[in-house]
Amino acid sequence: MFYPLSVWIGLRYTRAERRNHFISFISFMSTLGITLGVIVLITVLSVMNGFQKEVRDRILGMASHADINAADGGGMKDWQQALEKARKHPRVVGAAPYVETMSMLMHGGQVSGALIRGVRTDLESQVVDVGAHMQTGSLDDLKPGSFSIILGRELAFALHVGVGDKVTMLVPKFTATPAGSVPRMKRFTVSGIFNVGMGEYDRGVAMVAMKDLAKLLRMGDAVSGIRLKLDDLYQARQVSRELALEFNGYFRVTDWTDQHRNFFSALKMEKRMMGLLLFFIVVIAAFNIVATLVMVVVDKRADIAILKTFGAAPRQIMHIFIVQGSVIGFVGTLIGVILGVALALNVEQVVGWIESLFHVQFIDPSVYYISMLPSDLHWDDVALVGGGSFLCSFLMTLYPAWNAYRTLPAEALRYE
Repeated sequence: MFYPLSVWIGLRYTRAERRNHFISFISFMSTLGITLGVIVLITVLSVMNGFQKEVRDRILGMASHADINAADGGGMKDWQQALEKARKHPRVVGAAPYVETMSMLMHGGQVSGALIRGVRTDLESQVVDVGAHMQTGSLDDLKPGSFSIILGRELAFALHVGVGDKVTMLVPKFTATPAGSVPRMKRFTVSGIFNVGMGEYDRGVAMVAMKDLAKLLRMGDAVSGIRLKLDDLYQARQVSRELALEFNGYFRVTDWTDQHRNFFSALKMEKRMMGLLLFFIVVIAAFNIVATLVMVVVDKRADIAILKTFGAAPRQIMHIFIVQGSVIGFVGTLIGVILGVALALNVEQVVGWIESLFHVQFIDPSVYYISMLPSDLHWDDVALVGGGSFLCSFLMTLYPAWNAYRTLPAEALRYE
C-alpha cells in the first residue's frame, strides 16, 4: 500500500457502495449542496465585482483620478507650473486645467441647478473619456467665444431643450448696478448632449469652454484646479501623497477615493455582507457531512472495534473518518469551483439565453443604463471561497471522527 492505513480505509469507505442507501443519499446531497453553494458564491461575487467595476468606470468617465487645487480653496493663478510639475510624475498620463462653479440653468419656465465645468477641449480628452459618451454633438464644439454648452441627457430632458436651443446661466457672482446687486447671467447655446449612465452626472453636470466660464466668473487667467489621469487608478492615493509632498503644501491634492469614499465603501461592505450570507449555504451543506459521518460511524461500529482489536491506534480510527468527510468536501468544492468559474466567465451569455428562452428581461436598460449582467472574476475571491468551503467541510468531520475515536471494542462487539 502506498497510502497510510487510515487514508486507504477512508478512501475505500468513500468509494464503497453502502448497505444503507439513506447514508449514500445524504452523502450525495452533502456533495451537491457544497457544489451549489460554491457555484452561487463565486458567481454572485463576480457579478458584484462587475457592477462595481461598471459603476467605477462610469464615475471615472467624468471624474478624474486626482485633482490639484489651491490650498486656500480659491483660484489657482500659477497653475501652469503645477501642470508641468504634475506631468513629470511617471504615473501621470494626462493633465488638464478646469474652471468649475454651481449655477442655475433656465429655459422657458424650466429651472434646474447644475455643476458647470469649463474645460479645454484639447486637453480634456487626456483626462476623461466623456467624448465617447456623447449622444449628440462633440466635445470639440466648445470653442472659446462661442458660448456653447453640453448638457447631460437627464438635465437636457428636465430643461426641455435639445441641440440648438438656448439656456440662460446664472452664476453665484454679483454685479453692482444702480438698481443694486444682480447675479451674472449669460445665454449659452446647446451644442451637444452626453449620456454617461450615472444620474449624478447626467442630471447635474454641464460643460462649457474654460475661457467662456472664466470670463463670466471674471477669474482672469486663474483656474479652479487641475485634473489628472494616472496609468493605474489604484495608485491614485500614493501618487496624490507624492505630489502633495512635492508641492510642499502650496497646493492640495485629492484623489477619486476621497471624492467617492462613502459610495465605494458602501459597495465594499455590501459585497462582504452578501458573501458572508451566501457562505452560509456552504455551511448548511457542510452540516450534512456531520449527519453522514455520524451514521457511518454507527454503521461501522463493528469494523472499528475489529480494527482496534487488531492494534489500530485510536488516532488512526479518527483519521479514517476525517479523510472520508474531507473527500466529500474536496470533491464538492472542486466541482463547485470549476462550474462557478465557468459560469462567472459566461454569465452574460447564460442570462441572455435564459431571457430569450423565457421571453423575460432581467435588466431594463432604461432603468439601469446597461443591457447585460456584468461579471468580473477575481481569482482571490475564487481562492477564498474554495479554501473556506474546504476548511468548513474539514471542521465538520471532527465531531463524528471523535465519536469513532471513543468507540469501545467490547461494547461494539457485544451483540455481534
